[in-house]
Parts: sequence; C-alpha cells; structure tokens
Amino acid sequence: MKQAVFRERNKNYYRVLHTPIWIWVFWVLPGYPLTYDLYTHGPDVRHWAWLAIVAAVVFWRGYVGRIPGCEQRPYIHYYGVHQPNLPYRVVCYTAAWIDLLVPYALNLIGLIIASVNGQWMLHELYRWAYYPLALAVVIAAWLDWVPRAKRSTIGEGVERAWFYVAIWTVVPVQVINWAAWRLGKFMHLDPLPLAHVRLAVCLIATALFFLLGYMQKLPRTTRYYTGVAAAGV
Repeated sequence: MKQAVFRERNKNYYRVLHTPIWIWVFWVLPGYPLTYDLYTHGPDVRHWAWLAIVAAVVFWRGYVGRIPGCEQRPYIHYYGVHQPNLPYRVVCYTAAWIDLLVPYALNLIGLIIASVNGQWMLHELYRWAYYPLALAVVIAAWLDWVPRAKRSTIGEGVERAWFYVAIWTVVPVQVINWAAWRLGKFMHLDPLPLAHVRLAVCLIATALFFLLGYMQKLPRTTRYYTGVAAAGV
C-alpha cells in the first residue's frame, strides 16, 4: 500500500490554520434564531458572545489535539485501513454536515415555495424545520451513514472526497444565492418572476459545482477507494 503521509507530526501552522474552520462550523451551528439572524441581518452582541465561547473551546480542544486537523500527529496515513473513528471527529464532522446541508436545504425549500406563491418563508422554515433536519443528520450519523463521521475510517478515501464535493457545492452556491437576494431589488421584477430567477440561479449553480466535484475537477474531490492511500485530515 502506497504511503501518502510522510510526516510524523503536523506542523504548528497547519494545526493553527484549522482552528478558524472549526470556529466557523460551531459558530453558525445553533439554528433559530441565532443562525437565521446571522445570515439575514448580520452579527449582533449575541453572536459575538457565542463566538467568544466557541473560540475559547475550539482553541482549547485544538491545543490538546482534539479537533480534526489540529492533532499533533496525523491520524489517517492510508485510505482503506480500518481504524476506529475518534469521537471528536464524529462530533465535528456531524456538525459540519449540519452546517452544509440544513441551511442549503432550507434556502432551497424557501426558493421553491416563493417560486410557487411569491412568498418568502425562510423565517418560518428556520423556526420550524431547522432542528428536525439537524436531528435527521445526527440520526444518520448514529446509523453510520454520514461520511467522515462513521465508526470506521476504512472508507475515508471516498468519504473525504464527497465531503469536499459538498463543500464545493454548497458554499459557492450559498454565496451566489446571497448575491441574487441582494441584487434582486435592482431587477425591477415582481415577487413571483424574481423568485423564479433566484430559483433558477440556485439550481444551475448547484448543478454546475456538483458536476465539477463529481467529475473530480475540484481540489480534494478525488475519490480513493479501498487499498489506495492518500493524505487526509
């Protein structure tokens, strides 16, 4: 089996660079109303207080090597090798999947509803659907269905790729959706046609980025199957 991770220890800068990623993951996790208000109105004193708590915990857990990417030594050296997935990895990647899937799903549902009746119901969706969808992700992780949060790391080569496909799909699309929302007032369209445009933009962008990830054209989306080694966090 080819070795792809030759380092015995993670460099300090490598560990430090992963902390803001996980700070963001847990900062935007709480749901309604904090996450909704953050995305729609920007941060206020509640968000800064929560950020301070999250940052303190992430810095602490990163310092002791209990955050993915902040370990003193790489945990995964080869893909296709069974190792028990560590509890902190399960928690962190489950939270990351919630951040990726739930706001995107709510935004897409909101766009579909708006394209039918012209009404924007994102507030209601966050209030009533955020936690059921987040719970569904947690249950999926408990059932061993969530990539990178499974009980074994044997499939990490494929799971890591699909995780980055999700990142490359959701993050740019959400930025595009935000831009379409902000620029909508300059289009001089009635609510229903405007919703159609925004939905079309969302679906086209989603298809484009997902296709690029599926075709392994984006960074870290190459899928390594059992027996093939590659670096991973």
